[in-house]
Amino acid sequence: MMRKKSVSASKASLVLFLCQMISALEVPLDSKLLEELSQPPTITQQSPKDYIVDPRENIVIQCEAKGKPPPSFSWTRNGTHFDIDKDAQVTMKPNSGTLVINIMNGGKAEAYEGVYQCTARNERGAAISNNIVIRPSRSPLWTKEKLEPNQVREGDSLVLHCRPPVGLPPPIIFWMDNAFQRLPQSERVSQGLNGDLYFSNVQPEDTREDYICYARFNHTQTIQQKQPISVKVFSMDSLNDTIAANLSDTDIYGAKPVTERQPVLLTPTGSTSTKVELRGNVLLLECIAAGLPTPVIRWIKEGGELPANRTFFENFKKTLKIIDVSEADSGNYKCIARNILGSAHHVISVTVKAAPYWITAPRNLVLSPGEDGTLICRANGNPKPNISWLANGVPIAIAPEDPSRKVDGDTIIFSHVQERSSAVYQCNASNEYGYLLANAFVNVLAEPPRILTSANKLYQVISDSPALLDCAYFGSPKPEIEWFKGVKGSILRGNEYIFHDNGTLEIPVAQKDSTGTYTCVARNELGKIQNEVQLEVKDPTMIIKQPEYKVVQRYGHVSFECIIKHDSTLLPTVIWLKDNDELPDDERFLVGKDNLTIMNVTDRDDGTYTCIVNTTLDSVSASAVLTVVAAPPTPAIIYARPNPPFDLELTGQLERSVELSWIPGDENNSPITNFVIEYEDGLHEPGVWHYQTEVPGTQTTVQLKLSPYVNYSFRVIAVNEIGRSQPSEPSEQYLTKSANPDENPSNVQGIGSEPDNLVITWESLKGFQSNGPGLQYKVSWRQKDVDDEWTSVIVANVSKYIVSGTPTFVPYEIKVQALNDLGYAPEPSEVIGHSGEDLPMVAPGNVQVHVVNSTLAKVHWDPVPLKTVRGHLQGYKVYYWKVQSLSRRSRRHVEKKILTFRGNKTFGMLPGLEPYSSYKLNVRVVNGKGEGPASPDKVFKTPEGVPSSPSFLKITNPTLDSLTLEWGSPTHPNGVLTSYILKFQPINNTHELGPLVEIRIPANESSLILKNLNYSTRYKFYFNAQTSVGSGSQITEEAVTIMDEAMASRQVDIATQGWFIGLMCAVALLILILLIVCFIRRNKGGKYPVKEKEDAHADPEIQPMKEDDGTFGEYSDAEDHKPLKKGSRTPSDRTVKKEDSDDSLVDYGEGVNGQFNEDGSFIGQYSGKKEKEPAEGNESSEAPSPVNAMNSFV
Repeated sequence: MMRKKSVSASKASLVLFLCQMISALEVPLDSKLLEELSQPPTITQQSPKDYIVDPRENIVIQCEAKGKPPPSFSWTRNGTHFDIDKDAQVTMKPNSGTLVINIMNGGKAEAYEGVYQCTARNERGAAISNNIVIRPSRSPLWTKEKLEPNQVREGDSLVLHCRPPVGLPPPIIFWMDNAFQRLPQSERVSQGLNGDLYFSNVQPEDTREDYICYARFNHTQTIQQKQPISVKVFSMDSLNDTIAANLSDTDIYGAKPVTERQPVLLTPTGSTSTKVELRGNVLLLECIAAGLPTPVIRWIKEGGELPANRTFFENFKKTLKIIDVSEADSGNYKCIARNILGSAHHVISVTVKAAPYWITAPRNLVLSPGEDGTLICRANGNPKPNISWLANGVPIAIAPEDPSRKVDGDTIIFSHVQERSSAVYQCNASNEYGYLLANAFVNVLAEPPRILTSANKLYQVISDSPALLDCAYFGSPKPEIEWFKGVKGSILRGNEYIFHDNGTLEIPVAQKDSTGTYTCVARNELGKIQNEVQLEVKDPTMIIKQPEYKVVQRYGHVSFECIIKHDSTLLPTVIWLKDNDELPDDERFLVGKDNLTIMNVTDRDDGTYTCIVNTTLDSVSASAVLTVVAAPPTPAIIYARPNPPFDLELTGQLERSVELSWIPGDENNSPITNFVIEYEDGLHEPGVWHYQTEVPGTQTTVQLKLSPYVNYSFRVIAVNEIGRSQPSEPSEQYLTKSANPDENPSNVQGIGSEPDNLVITWESLKGFQSNGPGLQYKVSWRQKDVDDEWTSVIVANVSKYIVSGTPTFVPYEIKVQALNDLGYAPEPSEVIGHSGEDLPMVAPGNVQVHVVNSTLAKVHWDPVPLKTVRGHLQGYKVYYWKVQSLSRRSRRHVEKKILTFRGNKTFGMLPGLEPYSSYKLNVRVVNGKGEGPASPDKVFKTPEGVPSSPSFLKITNPTLDSLTLEWGSPTHPNGVLTSYILKFQPINNTHELGPLVEIRIPANESSLILKNLNYSTRYKFYFNAQTSVGSGSQITEEAVTIMDEAMASRQVDIATQGWFIGLMCAVALLILILLIVCFIRRNKGGKYPVKEKEDAHADPEIQPMKEDDGTFGEYSDAEDHKPLKKGSRTPSDRTVKKEDSDDSLVDYGEGVNGQFNEDGSFIGQYSGKKEKEPAEGNESSEAPSPVNAMNSFV
């Protein structure tokens, strides 16, 4: 029977459209196919709904669409047709619907404010864009006002009002001083959400005349400045001194000291307020309090908890920030301001409304003539949105009638469609907070089959691995696919093949005989087509002689072998690695065809060597360890490190060079290979020595290059094969003259630490690199791709500068130039940096889960727009957790698991799932700042799997012909148990297994009594559980039925017969006499007479044979002390192992009574004749016991 399953995206060669109905066609995104098929228009790109434009630049309103034939475009403005031919300032791009309004050539942006909508139309329908509201940005100037100085008593509260001009969009507010430095903020002094600057209590250090409020308008890249505000704080001490100077000694004076005050809320006012926020937005609540000491703010939600992972505190906990709010976040939020004198609080009632959001957006529908289908449009919101339908941009109520179409609320039902039913439908979901508009086309196609896979495509695989043969196809109605092997082969069927829904043929385990030509046939009622592909199955590559562990002495040589066997048609390449890295670039390493040889081995060669063999289809590897040991010492010559050089001398002193000479020390039997010259900068880093250069061991002078403004001292170190000498004594000092810097700082970077700043860092020049005193840096920056002038500042010898008030995550051009008292360094190169990141704004959409099997699922999502990432995209995180087991219906503690997928990846695999369980997951985008909001939780379920083995199997109550079995259900049923399978078979005396009996037991049973069994017989049981998927692991057990009572009584009678007892006594007496005789003869000398005769004849050819090697020798007394060989016993688990001895007391005639354990199971072994191991040097076998003899007559 054929097996079909869906191909995962990693194996599929084609991407499929997601269709609404099961009967809908899947159209591959094949470029050639799409060029030939008719298709209604689809809007592919459009401007945002609320489009704020720069009034100084041309207005570009985007509208791009695709379709076959290519669509034509038209526009409406404020609900009426917009004739672009009558406006010389407006043009439409060729082969596009995008409008360009020429503002830079005389047009005015205000004249083009309005609501625009684009329509893309061809013979199969019309698609429309959103309503695009065009508004030019505004950045008005600050209104003139007379600002009185603020005179405040120390400890009082103060509010400096900003009152920025109303702009579009609203400006970003920040406070700075005359030096363009951000005013420091703290728990005491902070900026409110409205831009005002709040002082919980003023201090004398707050006195200044340059409190300046700035408003930055991002669209126009302008900053407006309010007039400076003056604040003067009078302290109590200065006020008392002033009063005292103006009063006589008899006057009473004295201002009140600074008094502590309990908190009072500056904003919001009153005890309660309300706030409305939309679902998915960021909720910002603010409380700023006055008081002395400075109050501390705390937030709570009445009747609930603040949402974890979405709650943040900003502005020193004065602002409560909740991201991605939902209706569940509605409620009363209380802020509490507290200091040592008391507290104040304010309650903000938050209501979360929701603009429409999709539950199920309509999807494009491709149907064959006569088929049925549906378009579904479901949205939610608060209040609930109204759903309306349009056909080709016209309300469906007044659109041309289509008999195949029926509208039922949020669903359009199509029945028995024809080609004329093709159209584009629009679904509009709207409420008072916004709207959603989605286009979805219905395309009715009648097409004969087409095969998209290339003809005679060659597939090559390694034997015993899967082979996937593609047959990508399309047709309408959907074609049926069949596969054949060979020119006249029969249709392929059976479990050795897997037929995938996209036409792919999978051979799970390809063998050499799978090689050949395979034919794919696609047919529908309009035609038939076929395609041939070739499959070649290759032999696997093997390493038949692997490298082996080697130990080699230092300075020796070693060779590793790597002999391979491979398919004759594949060309292998052999690569050798050392410690998982490339071999050293050293001529001592010789790579041959089948080996690696290392000559003159050193200690550095110690490590792991790996041979890797690669072909175009497979790869194998093998490793071995090399251990290098020291060579035997040669005491004749003592090798040592050289003695240090001496008599260092500087000559030929110039501004940028000097000549150094020295006399070498003793080389100590190992030639000096090189000299290392180091220098000390006594001016900048005294006591620190740096590497300067090195020269061969035959050279004793060197010309050294110098840097300006360095006080040099030099020393020399000699090196031989043993090691380095001690450094020489330092040379005399030499101070070079100052000069301009030769170089600029390195590693210049621009990375924001906050969303509104740019932190420029660099590696400062070292002391000697400054080339002179007064080292400083000129830091310059400007926004990239914006025609701005460079902004520059000169800073001291530091390595960081912070630019404040930047837009979030914007690229900047940056350069840092060094200068000193003598001038500038050369012009520096520019680097690109970015202002600070902020958390991503939106969650990934269209999260879909495809369950691959009972333990593996694949999750897909749409990437978020890059502009909403607001930072460097690092990847996506998938949070998933088990909700409950579908078999037990019991919840457990939720343990969330997280998988991170790097980069702009839009899918991932979720391994290690539990079968037959319900799971939830969500996806979040991650940037350098952190995680964005989570997508709505997606629920998915894993199918059933096979169960684990039963938890236990006990066998009790043995009788002559029955046993009782009890068991426990599987610990992990992994589905709904359908039954238990019990198999059992008898085991005879020679451990041979009898016929196997199988019994199926209902799943609700937990015990069973097996009857009609043979008495005194051992049985082996195999027990497992089943679900609808299959059988699980089995558990085994063994048990024995009890012996017949009559047989037991006969055995007792035989064992108590007088003749048997007399025989046993005679045997025992005979053995005792023999032992006494042997003991007496040994006491006469410890040797037998034969030994005395051997000693008397010292024949060299007759040598005594040692006991250790099994030959003749002395008969030692030690032989008498060897323990007798013990017979093996039955294991405690009542199983009989073949390797154990089958001897028992019954076999030897010493235990004729059959004995039983407490549970009735037989202790002894099976009765009957058993062959014994022959005694050493004796071929005779032991006679059967009387009990066995009697049993043979029964």
